[in-house]
Amino acid sequence: MNHLTEPLDSKHNREAFSCGKGLLDNYFWRQANQDVKRKLAACFVMVDKETKRISGYYTLSSNSISNDLIPELYRKKLPKSYNLIPTILHGRLAIDRNFQGKGFGKILLIDSLKRSADISESIGAFAVIVDPLDNDAERFYKKYGFIKLPDSGKMFLPMKTIKLLFE
Repeated sequence: MNHLTEPLDSKHNREAFSCGKGLLDNYFWRQANQDVKRKLAACFVMVDKETKRISGYYTLSSNSISNDLIPELYRKKLPKSYNLIPTILHGRLAIDRNFQGKGFGKILLIDSLKRSADISESIGAFAVIVDPLDNDAERFYKKYGFIKLPDSGKMFLPMKTIKLLFE
């Protein structure tokens, strides 16, 4: 593969990127750098090694969810004294139009899950949370095992499950 994933920085040309979804494009063009500088999110870009063109990006940040949102099967293993459960938010995932339909979304998701598993060795994180933008995104995450959280629209994948992927 001719692509590598690296942290977003000022050398990357964000203006040429377009995934076709205004919310994701505008975030990347106008806010991603500021979020990185303010330590609100880490943004990772997949870059073509030859052309230096960005083929996709995703964001990660610390997060927590209410213990009440976690399905009973998982909640019964958690201490009742925790009102909020620490998680990692996989906040955004977008693929440039020129690279859509070629498996780049899956590659970036795997990269995100691997980073999340590695991070969870240093800080507490029970799961990775996603908040799908639309039905297409929800189907994408469901295909990779994410479980819908009741009454929130968010989905999660337990860290235990993620770590099994990388053993």
